[in-house]
Amino acid sequence: MLGFRQMAWSSSAQAQAPSEQLCEGAAAVVAARQGMETPLTAVAEAFEELARGMEADGGELRLAPFSDTCALVSVLFSSLGMAFRFAEIEYVTKVNDLIGAGKSYRTLSDILDKDIQNDCVKKQGSHSRNLRRVRLGLGLIKALFEQFLATEGSLYDAATTAYGQVCAPFHSWAIRKAVGAGMYTLPTREQLIVRLNETDFSVQKEMRRYIDASSPIIEYIDNLFLSRNISLDW
Repeated sequence: MLGFRQMAWSSSAQAQAPSEQLCEGAAAVVAARQGMETPLTAVAEAFEELARGMEADGGELRLAPFSDTCALVSVLFSSLGMAFRFAEIEYVTKVNDLIGAGKSYRTLSDILDKDIQNDCVKKQGSHSRNLRRVRLGLGLIKALFEQFLATEGSLYDAATTAYGQVCAPFHSWAIRKAVGAGMYTLPTREQLIVRLNETDFSVQKEMRRYIDASSPIIEYIDNLFLSRNISLDW
């Protein structure tokens, strides 16, 4: 599959993973994820491999490996507990759709071009709309890690800032209010590090790896829309 290390992941984290929500096409991804001792390392490695594959394919991003890699990110949402449960459920649902689409489409460009042809890019349930939502999920984790590393403040502060930057502009007042209330259930910085099976030192290294590896993927997706005169304000 993606070639990351198979390790023993903690049972508590396994219990939190929403494996029951994943479609059959993601079974191998779930099995691999549940074998991670350090899921953050595995996710970072998967995105590094995805970026290398994109470069090898002449700048095209293939849908199947992209979807498999994105499926791994759900473990990072799980580590944040109930506060980000809303994001986890939506994210997993959208990734499932892209995994299924990978049986019919080769690249991310293919699904966007097809939806443009059918005039359904922004339509609820379209592959392009789901791609946009998955990209927001990747960006939310990236922004959270950036805030986590930039300050010694609480995870609450980091998550609140990240959510405000990435997702809040696209959510209704009711959703923003519910998210704000849920933020108080976030784990502490120390608890998050334990849930990720990292140390104070290693978590900084691996978060930076994810930030660096996911950035070109996020930029690529944004440019797919912008190059087709599709704004990102939705």
